[in-house]
Amino acid sequence: MSNLLASQPARTLLCGLVMLSGVAAFATGAQAQSQTNAQTLTKDNGAPVGDNQNSQTAGPGGPTLLQDVHLVQKLQRFDRERIPERVVHATGTGAHGTFTATDDLSDLSKARLFAKGTVTPVFVRFSTVIPGRSGAETTRDPRGFATKFYTQEGNFDLVGNNLPIFFIRDAIKFPDMIHALKPDPVTNVQEPERVFDFFSHVPEATHMLTRVYSNLGTPANYRQMHGSSVHALKLVNARGGYVYGKFTWTSRQGERNLRPGEIAAVQGKSTSHATVDLYDSIAKGAFPVWDLTVQIIKPEELDKFDFDPLDATKVWTGVPQRKVGTMVLNRVPDNFFEATEQVAMAPGNLVPGIEASEDRMLQGRLFSYIDTQHHRLGANFQSLPINKPLVPVVNNHIDGAANTSGRTGRVNYEPSRLAQVKEDPNARSSQLPLAGTTQQARIARTLNFQQAGEFYRALPAQERDDLIANLSGDLKRVKNQDSLYTMLSHFWKADADYGRRLVKAVGADGAKVATLAAGLKE
Repeated sequence: MSNLLASQPARTLLCGLVMLSGVAAFATGAQAQSQTNAQTLTKDNGAPVGDNQNSQTAGPGGPTLLQDVHLVQKLQRFDRERIPERVVHATGTGAHGTFTATDDLSDLSKARLFAKGTVTPVFVRFSTVIPGRSGAETTRDPRGFATKFYTQEGNFDLVGNNLPIFFIRDAIKFPDMIHALKPDPVTNVQEPERVFDFFSHVPEATHMLTRVYSNLGTPANYRQMHGSSVHALKLVNARGGYVYGKFTWTSRQGERNLRPGEIAAVQGKSTSHATVDLYDSIAKGAFPVWDLTVQIIKPEELDKFDFDPLDATKVWTGVPQRKVGTMVLNRVPDNFFEATEQVAMAPGNLVPGIEASEDRMLQGRLFSYIDTQHHRLGANFQSLPINKPLVPVVNNHIDGAANTSGRTGRVNYEPSRLAQVKEDPNARSSQLPLAGTTQQARIARTLNFQQAGEFYRALPAQERDDLIANLSGDLKRVKNQDSLYTMLSHFWKADADYGRRLVKAVGADGAKVATLAAGLKE
């Protein structure tokens, strides 16, 4: 019995080797079959690759040869895999879907996109604003909510955020604001000292700062997040009449945000939690849905408000929402880079029936966004598949790097008798009455603090507590007392309780802040 037991391990090992050799033979056969069906690896010129494992060398111990075209090409292409990242909105994710116009908007806009029953393909890119590429999706930051509509009249880009307002009202301050919010150029760390040094000079930012430091500044995911055009656009009807409209995306999944104590736990598991959530939802067939509504103000009503309705730091309180349609996201891009990274959203991509308003922040974005896409992607970026309109593009924009338009013919100008193209009177711009002189001056009705106070008072008690905790945590890190007290006075001016709670949280002098706030004007 002992001898039998002693030989048992050897027999077991032998059986195991026989089984393994059988598995290996099966695997070898499967691999051979797989290689038979596999595509042949090629260089960029289409020529087959003979050896993708070893470089060409001068003998077994000599240097690598420059004539190894395959090696050189792999390194060249690898070195150029990255394009310039977006200065803002670098971290993002995207999805394809459709927009269906459920209500007739023809009395307001001649855009065929808004004709009841029209179904339009869309691509949506969600993003954070300040972090560089691959930043954490838990960052306290506005979220980009940009939608490209591939309409029957060309592409229309609705380029907005999850929050309905912005920090500043004039695009001339945009580079300064972003510089202040970006990492310190010395330490490469975002510093509240720099952030509030800047915003202490920008009282109109009080409203946006209040929203960003509320839990709205840390959405739980993209599905449960609302969106806004932020700016008013002009809607022009077939008669040439126009109104101003602000668009809102309302998530049918509801709205959910992260509380202060949840952020670290979520980020500790994944820095891309919102992307994972969106893609997992689509993969399961639980397609996220948003309803699009619009608020309308007539030109003659602009002066009836105690603020400027074309000021991007303001919401249109009390102006009713009108249903436009519904969007469903139902497909994840096949290639992240070719879609989400190369998609070029721009507020200047408009179609007949939709125009830019006189909003000063929007006016600057009309240039800036198109310009940054030219810098990132080259002159022919609108020919890339993700940006290419569904309708034919007919113009005399020619050549440039990576031009694949396939243009033919001798005439690349207009007008011409040799090759005629026509204008479309329906696409002519509306007419805006003007008065006065050229100027450089701020808007007349600023109302810098009131809406911040209204927002604070509308928050539930728990969310007010979270706002105070979030905001005071950064204010405590501000060493410059002038910056600190100026910021505290702005929040006090918005709402005295808001200011008092922040003063207590940071250990400041309440009487001094109250005096500063009393000297502020809306």
